[in-house]
Amino acid sequence: YENMYKTPCSRLSGNLRCLATGFVGVVGVSLKQLIQNVPHCNQTARCLIQLHKRDPSRWLTYQHLNFLKRQYVTKNNSELHQRAAQKAAPCPTSVEERDDNGVERRVQRIPTLDPVLTDNVSSSENITIHVETDEAKEARLDRQWKQLKVDGAQLPDIYAKLAKIKLTALVVTSAAAGYAMAPVPFDPVIFVVASLGTCLASCSANSINQYFEGPFDSNMNRTKNRPLVRGQISPLHAVSFALACGVPGVALLTLAVNPLTGFLGGLNIFLYTCCYTPLKRHSIANTWVGALVGAIPPVMGWTAATGCLEPGALLMGGFLYCWQFPHFNALSWNLREDYSRGGYRMMSVTHPGMCKRVALRHSLGLIGLSTVAPALGVTTWTFPVISLPINLYISYLAFVFYRRGDRSSARKLFFCSLWHLPMLLLLALTCKKPRGGPEEAAAPALAL
Repeated sequence: YENMYKTPCSRLSGNLRCLATGFVGVVGVSLKQLIQNVPHCNQTARCLIQLHKRDPSRWLTYQHLNFLKRQYVTKNNSELHQRAAQKAAPCPTSVEERDDNGVERRVQRIPTLDPVLTDNVSSSENITIHVETDEAKEARLDRQWKQLKVDGAQLPDIYAKLAKIKLTALVVTSAAAGYAMAPVPFDPVIFVVASLGTCLASCSANSINQYFEGPFDSNMNRTKNRPLVRGQISPLHAVSFALACGVPGVALLTLAVNPLTGFLGGLNIFLYTCCYTPLKRHSIANTWVGALVGAIPPVMGWTAATGCLEPGALLMGGFLYCWQFPHFNALSWNLREDYSRGGYRMMSVTHPGMCKRVALRHSLGLIGLSTVAPALGVTTWTFPVISLPINLYISYLAFVFYRRGDRSSARKLFFCSLWHLPMLLLLALTCKKPRGGPEEAAAPALAL
């Protein structure tokens, strides 16, 4: 360091050169002592780090947090995945060492093996080797790979669960209500054919839905007893049942009723299986898509009777659309743990505040739709008056659910929605506005 700082100073002259040389010499000696102490400090710090690395028991890992060992849901790429935090397997640690030449090397430490105690083991002990016979091997393989056997006596019950028979009954009922509210004479043959085609289309959509969601239904208490989860039926059998219902159902609606109704039936299957089902694991928009799917059946009933889309058909679909939000949001509120385990993105799981607001907003929307019905010529002005009490009651329960957000208020709102929809449709049917002369006015009465 002295030579480095003296070289530029040699260009100076006289006393200035001597003064600069002496000052630089003092600074050089101080820097030299500081640099000599730096390696010693670095070596001490490196030794402390290596001492800490040699004792993995002192490391703070995620396994020290007990709650991470339980089931939980993580968000990754806008998806909810079900994972379990597993205990990390012991792995060899790597330590940085420095040799005599000052070159750092990364040395991989191999965990020590526990010594094997052989004092109590006698060398003369006979070792018995069990040879598996062919019969035992065949029995073991038979237990592992058992052929799926379907009992013919259980098939009706399996098909009913696969088709979600209660949900299908609700779909057919709403389609029948749309048919009955249409301003045309009642045709029993078209009514039966349209109801049958709607039933088959709903069975097909529900079966395909269970086929796609089979791996996730096993994580939910509400769906763990479905046929595909329990292995009562094979996936190929389920898809075959869906095709056997969907193709004749859409064909029946198209050929025997009218092409518009057949198109709506096929569109509903597509929306339910290809849009709503995959969206359940990606976005909360699935609730709105599902409400649209539920709103199409009464429109299908109206088009089956009239053969065209009219404001009355959209009104009937609007009733089903608004009703589904207080119904489903209240249902999903008490099933949040189930939906979390299944990895579904529901409003009740990811946006609880929005879930309560949407339920209240659409409950109030039922009052508005009931008021619009006579203005569109679908019902008389008596309908908004006599339907106001039940609409106010479900809106009140939705408001309580919005304020409290507990299980009790959600349960009351859900059970109210079960009787509210049939009551609302029945009141609309009794207040249906007659069309034309007395002959056409008497036709709906004869149909009842």
